[in-house]
Amino acid sequence: MIITTTDGLEGREIADYLGIVSGDAVLGSNVFRDFFAGIRDIVGGRTGSYEKLFQEAKQIALDEMAERARALGADAIVAVDLDYEVIGGDNKTMLMVSANGTAVKIRQRG
Repeated sequence: MIITTTDGLEGREIADYLGIVSGDAVLGSNVFRDFFAGIRDIVGGRTGSYEKLFQEAKQIALDEMAERARALGADAIVAVDLDYEVIGGDNKTMLMVSANGTAVKIRQRG
């Protein structure tokens, strides 16, 4: 499955647009991750645990979107957009990643 943020596929022709597909992931943080991230905020530096959480949520959302596109018979997803949101009231303890794009069928070469 080709997944791209561009509107088209260089060197390939889109034969059919199958519709919008999406995938979502909502992952919670935990007390230890929040504690160590707070320390990093004070002393500076990257918070690897949150970076890993972002990467995991993004991959889940992309995988879910690709699965929905496959179910439509798509070969690719174009114009993909990733949105991130922190939710959970005052504590903001949940990360939501949403992936959206257009499922397409690629014209087979000659």
